[in-house]
Amino acid sequence: MLLAKIRGTLVSTQKEESLEGLKFYICEQLDIKGRPLGKYIVAADAVGAGVGEVILYVTGSCGRYTAFTKNRPCDATIMAIVDTLEVDGKAVYQKFEEDRP
Repeated sequence: MLLAKIRGTLVSTQKEESLEGLKFYICEQLDIKGRPLGKYIVAADAVGAGVGEVILYVTGSCGRYTAFTKNRPCDATIMAIVDTLEVDGKAVYQKFEEDRP
C-alpha cells in the first residue's frame, strides 16, 4: 500500500459500463513522512474518502480486491483513510488535529 493525499475529484460522464457508481479522486503521492512527492494518480474510492484526506491506496491487480471494485478495470483503489501517521515514534500526521480551528 502507498500513501497519498486527495487533491481533487475526477468526473467522467462517459465511461466503461462497469465503472458506473465509482467515485474517482486525484491523489498526490506522499513519502513515508507525509511529504508530497509531486506525482499524481487517479484512484477509485472504496471507503468513502474525501478531498484533503490522507489515504492508503493500492495499484495493479490488488485494486480489484474490494467489494466496490471486484471485476472492474481499476488499477488504483483507495483502501483506507489515515487517522495517524507515526514515524520513528513521532506523529507526522494527525487527521483530527487538522480538523480543529
